[in-house]
Amino acid sequence: MKTKDKFRAYRLERLGSVEGLDIAEHNIPSPGVGEVLVRVRASSLNFRDLIIVNGMYPWPVAPGRVPLSDAAGEVEAVGEGVSRFKVGDRVVNSFFPNWFGGSFNTMPEQYVVDRDGWLTEYKVVNAEALANMPAHLTFEEAATLSCAGVTAWSALLGTRAGDTVLTQGTGGVSLFAVQIAKALGARVIATTSTPEKAQRLRELGADEVIDYRATVAWGDKVRTLTDGRGVDRVVDVGGPDTLVQSVKAIAYGGQVSLVGILAGAAGAIDFMSMFMSHATFQPITTGSRRDLEDLARLMAQHEVRPVIDSVYSFDEAKAALSYFANRQLFGKVVVRH
Repeated sequence: MKTKDKFRAYRLERLGSVEGLDIAEHNIPSPGVGEVLVRVRASSLNFRDLIIVNGMYPWPVAPGRVPLSDAAGEVEAVGEGVSRFKVGDRVVNSFFPNWFGGSFNTMPEQYVVDRDGWLTEYKVVNAEALANMPAHLTFEEAATLSCAGVTAWSALLGTRAGDTVLTQGTGGVSLFAVQIAKALGARVIATTSTPEKAQRLRELGADEVIDYRATVAWGDKVRTLTDGRGVDRVVDVGGPDTLVQSVKAIAYGGQVSLVGILAGAAGAIDFMSMFMSHATFQPITTGSRRDLEDLARLMAQHEVRPVIDSVYSFDEAKAALSYFANRQLFGKVVVRH
């Protein structure tokens, strides 16, 4: 049982598996100039967290780092000079702690790589690295915004009412993309692998759903569903393995937002097909604090609620990561602190 002036945090002492996570007790710190103390109430898991724990992240991670990049909580104390927040404010963190807005032209600092992450009960952080939570969300829901929510938002920037958007699968980014695209007034075509997931995608707002296992050439099916035109935007989360079909599906002058490599990094790229599509192929690197704030406003206006697959207690964080690794999900896995 921790004492009143103590808190617990997980630290990644050994890379390779969830067994490298140890939990330790620390003194609750005080915020310095420009900082706030956040009582973390929930955090969520992303594919990035899994590859960090497994020692496969492309950037080095020092032993002892606190994992996870996404969280929500409430401000418990404010340091000198802080005017953005007051005690009691409900907040969510920006994925990059020092990218506040503007173009992406240099790599910002990253949680877990450059500083401790959010799998902790308390955290001192610069006030500029936070945004206000949408008022209609719970802490568990808000904790899913920083990475998956903002990535989907960035992947859809420029989407207009009447556009057609293609999403892939039922991971966190893809489900956010369905919800955001519908809020923006777009038509959504989604791919998935089971009738049960197809039904849930329709309930979430997808206008058409394609079973990519039954229809291997689903890019051609997308063309059929759009009278041969193709879609204005593809949110591609698979990488080289799905890009072939994404190129078939994209309309002339459309955009393929390159989000991830969930299907693996191996695969051949048909350069001529990409070239002849006259499409934009845009890598997506989550987003800035401004993007998070813009997403929060859209979600509040349309009362969008993130899809939660499951919620684990703070003591069950290792079990949450193990469950997440199986990838049999529909929505986000959340840890309640």
